[in-house]
Amino acid sequence: MAEAAVEEDNLLIPLIDFSAFLSGSPSSKRTAAHALITGFQRAGFIYIKNHGIPPAAVARAFQHSAAFFRRPQAQKDVLSWTTPRSNRGYVAHGREKVSDLRDKADVEALRAAMPDLKESMEIGRDDEAEFPNRWPDAFDEEGKVFRDVMREFFDTCKELHVQVMRAIALGLGLEDETFFDGYCDAGDNTLRLLHYPEVEKGVLGAEGGGSIRAGAHTDYGSITLLFQDNRGGLQVLSPNGNFVDATPIADTIVVNAGDLLARWSNDSIKSTKHRVVEPPMPTESDVHPARYSIAYFCNPNFDRFIDAIPGTYGEGGKKYEGVNSGEYLVQRLTATY
Repeated sequence: MAEAAVEEDNLLIPLIDFSAFLSGSPSSKRTAAHALITGFQRAGFIYIKNHGIPPAAVARAFQHSAAFFRRPQAQKDVLSWTTPRSNRGYVAHGREKVSDLRDKADVEALRAAMPDLKESMEIGRDDEAEFPNRWPDAFDEEGKVFRDVMREFFDTCKELHVQVMRAIALGLGLEDETFFDGYCDAGDNTLRLLHYPEVEKGVLGAEGGGSIRAGAHTDYGSITLLFQDNRGGLQVLSPNGNFVDATPIADTIVVNAGDLLARWSNDSIKSTKHRVVEPPMPTESDVHPARYSIAYFCNPNFDRFIDAIPGTYGEGGKKYEGVNSGEYLVQRLTATY
């Protein structure tokens, strides 16, 4: 039985030793895949440890992410995010508003009332001439190092994405655990570096008019690999309708299912709402410290058609019409920005 990473308010998020899937016996692989799929079906979230990404690689990515956000605002603005289809570049404080709303006007109104208190850097696959990444490599040598580190980390996460999708295939009982390989080999994913700046006590929560670091939302793609620092703040919606802390655990990755995976599985897998709120206030402090995280948003190849997998629906039929992966994601991003 998998350990519990979170167990509160009828929400159970398992902590899974992923090495059992990566290098274990056939029986161990099946056990790990079953634990993974059970976590996704019940909570929409899991934690994985022994996932194959060295702690030093994660630490290096966090180090260079923090250095990027310390750059002068004028430099960051030169690298600004441009369009949903490109989805690359720097996103300044308050520009994005994550929510579960689909109408752009509704999102605009919510952004004006309660902007998300964060900035981010969006990085995509680096082989699309039409949509180049917005690297800071023209500024200085550190910018070139940042580019190289993030390229390598992107590819490392891409490899783990494939392995997690194989575990999902095995857990769903599909005949071929490589079922999803042809849907995720292009690497149409987004590496997002996130900085939630320090804020004074009165800015967040009830005192700040309900302002939070990132609003309640579901993710759009297949899965998300989330690397947290030790500050905390991530909360997951429980079956009872309350937000529960997803406390950071060293050297683990939080993995959650996105909307496209839920559609693929005909909702047998959950895409669960989550948000980022003020972390616990340090004793005798009037400032909430900064928080950093790195999210690797995994998507099906943008040219693939996503429809309910045979075997995930019965006489009741499919809950959703099929969609093109790329068009669906552009639609969701257009509302967000």
